[in-house]
Amino acid sequence: MKGSNEPVFWSLFGAGGVLSALIGPVLILITGIAVPLGFLLPEDTLSHANVLAFVQHPLGKLALLTVIALFLFHGCHRMLHSLHDLGFRTGTRAAFGFYGFATLGTVMTALLLLIW
Repeated sequence: MKGSNEPVFWSLFGAGGVLSALIGPVLILITGIAVPLGFLLPEDTLSHANVLAFVQHPLGKLALLTVIALFLFHGCHRMLHSLHDLGFRTGTRAAFGFYGFATLGTVMTALLLLIW
């Protein structure tokens, strides 16, 4: 019986979907509406010093890596299967390209967070 790597990608897709459904709107509310308009949070919430302190903390790095990686895998999996649903041929090369892009983005994010 031949093993499949599809469950791994479906689980990353599911985790990214849950994260983008629950955390994505909150991120948009905070970074795009609340802080720039000055309500709910102080204006210096997203100051350079505060953001730098968040990014330099190990838990902040882990949070950023998790959000970016799962958003990337969710988006790439969705695009790959949307192309398939639209009738485009999506074989191994397309899957390699999409998942390779998500993996490369995750690795680059991890490297940047490690050297920062």
